[in-house]
Amino acid sequence: MPSSPAAQQFGAQPSPTRKSGAPKISGPEFRQGRRVTEAQVRKRPRNLGDPRNVELRRHTDGRLMGLRTDRYSWWVHWRELADFLLPRRYKWLITPNQATRGSPINQHIIDSTGTIAARDLSAGLHGGITNPTRQWLKMKVGYHNNDTPTEEGRWLAEVIRILMLIFSQSNFYTSCATVYFDIVIFGSACCLIYEDYENVITCVNPCLGEFYFAVNSNYEVDTVYREFVLTIKQIVEEFGYDNCSPSVQGLYDTGQGSLHREKLIAHAIEPNDDRRGYSVPRHFKWREVYWEWGQGQQFILRQQGFHEFPGGCPRWSTVSNDAYGRGPGMDSLTDVKQLQQESRRKAQGIDKQVNPPLVADAQLKNQPASLLPGGITYVVGMSAGKGVGMAPVYTVMPDIRGMVEDLAEVRARIKDIFFTGLMKMISQFEPKSNISATEIDARRGEQMVLIGEVLTRFDKEFLMPAVTRVYNIAMRAGLFPPAPASIQGQPVEVMFDSMLHEAIRANKAGGIERMLQTLGSIMGEDPQVMDNIDIDKAVAKLAIGFGVDPDIIRLPAELVQIRAQRQKQAQQQQQMQNAMAAAQGAKNLAGADIGGGKNALQAVMGQQ
Repeated sequence: MPSSPAAQQFGAQPSPTRKSGAPKISGPEFRQGRRVTEAQVRKRPRNLGDPRNVELRRHTDGRLMGLRTDRYSWWVHWRELADFLLPRRYKWLITPNQATRGSPINQHIIDSTGTIAARDLSAGLHGGITNPTRQWLKMKVGYHNNDTPTEEGRWLAEVIRILMLIFSQSNFYTSCATVYFDIVIFGSACCLIYEDYENVITCVNPCLGEFYFAVNSNYEVDTVYREFVLTIKQIVEEFGYDNCSPSVQGLYDTGQGSLHREKLIAHAIEPNDDRRGYSVPRHFKWREVYWEWGQGQQFILRQQGFHEFPGGCPRWSTVSNDAYGRGPGMDSLTDVKQLQQESRRKAQGIDKQVNPPLVADAQLKNQPASLLPGGITYVVGMSAGKGVGMAPVYTVMPDIRGMVEDLAEVRARIKDIFFTGLMKMISQFEPKSNISATEIDARRGEQMVLIGEVLTRFDKEFLMPAVTRVYNIAMRAGLFPPAPASIQGQPVEVMFDSMLHEAIRANKAGGIERMLQTLGSIMGEDPQVMDNIDIDKAVAKLAIGFGVDPDIIRLPAELVQIRAQRQKQAQQQQQMQNAMAAAQGAKNLAGADIGGGKNALQAVMGQQ
């Protein structure tokens, strides 16, 4: 199975705290996570006179303003996407103490087809990539994988069991659902993974409008800035009273309603590789800084370092060195706008047809009139046929059927953009349809080609950083059993084994299978055609593509031994057959009388 280069970021190491035995995930062991937390480098209490803190604040303030300028066009685009698809995951302005948070936010959405299609795609990705009900992760060290019945294989299996338990007992899967929804609609998402006292990890999902990205020379997101609000009580609980500014301390001391006042907090995560001499130790690859936005540059709420990037920032697809991605939501925006406009016009047409504007005789002015079903309006001279009364201003006869058909076309386009056909490949067919499993696989394979590139990027930008982060946190906390001596220090290769990964691999394996079938059909004409194929490699790739248990596939060394034994047996069989043939020939010659008292065997042997 393919592995990501990011797998080289961590290796099999002996447990730092546990000496032997398989760990059991429980409360006491979870609490070990705080003993080796990155928070050891936090400054408590803070040295307000440290010039490095002032320089760090000056740097982060300036960079945040630059990132805000770079993000402006994306910020405006996200606003439209949020208005028409997902209002609840976007903030136009990060403003504290807003009193309108509970107001309706989906006023632009009349037909929710786009939102439903995006929901189905995000749910399909969640179930197909990180399904909480199945193991979607595999590991390998050298020739040992987690299915190998060896000491090394059992250690890998135990590591995976612990990781999957951490994922399930934390909010990781809930966070994944948010990531999928964000990346489907906005093309970018952010998930930060921190150590947690109770559950080993906790995940945070900043919404669109809160975070800023920057990329390195490899076009990978390595910098995340964000703005968000916290109440006075939350600020003191998170960062400590001594680290807060005098204004926050004063509000906290006042208590009562002041505890629920909000302040704007700024946050930065960036590489710790510059030479400015900031106070985060250089052996940490990344640094994190929190500060109160708008306060003096001598105030820093918290600064700490990370050994690995604390999370993942996946993007659906990118162009050149864009820091942000583009997703299906952006592709569907024009169709979604058209759908809302046509739905509005259809509703207006039906409304005017059912309840049209009226024209009335002047004598009805200021007179009782009823437009209710069964209501009566009394008009003088009505029986004389003078034509007084009420009538529509104009007759509206909209082509409702044509509108419905056009709306169906727009909805179909939106569903195609969101891969609804792929996510509901089987359910879209009628229960009694004669569609075969082979045809379903063929159709799924066609659409897997479209989403395969996205899945590869998602593995690299989210799954691999997340697994690496959680693995290292658990390893530093001593939650893994000691690794066998034979693999200590070796890199651990991570392979993803979800349903979507299996489907893509099976689609690739289908090409090998069809080629072998084609060659097999022409072997009768030219047996040498199979000389073009390395059958052993083809079988290995088919086994990987079809998800075959590797335990039933022989290793290359075993194949060499088996084939050598088979060749030896064949040679012995041939020798036995040759000896039997020679004996039978001698017998036949001995029974052939050629006259003169001699047989053919004697003549051959030259006997008199």
